[in-house]
Amino acid sequence: METNAFFQSKEVLDFNKELQNYHLGPLWSVIPEIMHKEPKPDAVPYLWKWETIEKKLQEATEIFTPDRGGERRAIYLANPGTLNRKPWGWASTTNTLYAAVQLILPGEVAPSHRHTQSALRFIQKGKGAYSTVQGQRLFMEEGDFLTTPKGLWHGHGHEGTDPMYWMDCLDIPFIYSTGATFFEPHPEKLESPSLPDNYGARKYQGGMVRPIGDRNRQDAPLGSYKWTQTEAALEGLSAFEPDPFDGTAVEFINPSTGQTANPTIAAWMQLLPTGFHSKAHRHTNSAIYHVYKGEGYTVIDGIRYDWSEGDYFVVPNWAWHEHVNLSTKEALLFSTNDLPIMEMLGLQQEEVYPRNQGYQEIKGEFAPLFA
Repeated sequence: METNAFFQSKEVLDFNKELQNYHLGPLWSVIPEIMHKEPKPDAVPYLWKWETIEKKLQEATEIFTPDRGGERRAIYLANPGTLNRKPWGWASTTNTLYAAVQLILPGEVAPSHRHTQSALRFIQKGKGAYSTVQGQRLFMEEGDFLTTPKGLWHGHGHEGTDPMYWMDCLDIPFIYSTGATFFEPHPEKLESPSLPDNYGARKYQGGMVRPIGDRNRQDAPLGSYKWTQTEAALEGLSAFEPDPFDGTAVEFINPSTGQTANPTIAAWMQLLPTGFHSKAHRHTNSAIYHVYKGEGYTVIDGIRYDWSEGDYFVVPNWAWHEHVNLSTKEALLFSTNDLPIMEMLGLQQEEVYPRNQGYQEIKGEFAPLFA
């Protein structure tokens, strides 16, 4: 109490104010705000309903088309906790990651560009669209995962007949904080193919047996991970006991390095068996989830978040969380996280929930917003 009274004394406050005239600041006054005993991210737990996202994207088709300007028809997931944190006027999804849902209509083209930020995509709905990445057209189908590490040309087109939806995730907030952002439009509206269509997926159609020509490190030797292979991997692992915290889960990796497919953003597909109730834990990394199949709920810091197919939700850094599958069959959760960043910086820590045999007490339920 005496210390607080001293910091609020006229003598100290006047001196602090005088320092500002010289663009200096008193460390003694800000330490409590910047040196927390444990992580206190700006991002908060939140859930976005698919019905609302889909409705707003459909409304956006009436007012926004690529030929009228702009790069992408995408609506991002604005975490309420980050609304006032960012100087550029828009919120991120977690402290380090940005996520959005993109819609492309038949016949449309989203122009090619490249940037410092790394990107990945998970195909939620539709078929017939493609991404052109470094001269290779990658045709997309539901359940496919695509990665586009920093610096690679990429654009999109649609030769199919139905609307196509996918999730985008980029490390925009993290890169922005470094002050090292670059962005460059392609000289052509959409990069022309220079490789056979689906070249990487065809080379790796045998799964994780690597062509000997890819023994040297490459940024994205496999740009598209087909759902059929992911599904086969999950089915194989389902013969074994699921992880008590994450169920049956696989991580997408770069076959030339054995590391995450995207250097700064990890991507997982989790299968929660029928009736599965995971135990709670928390970790330094944050995570963004998309409900690919099924329904259930996730308890985050004692609050229940009910989800169904198509929904998105976020688990911030150091938040207790556990998943429950209420479906009559297996539930599938696609997720992205900033675990690679935390590991590279030596910041990753994890704790197991210590009470009630690992299950949280539910103290309330989240009420989602509907359009």
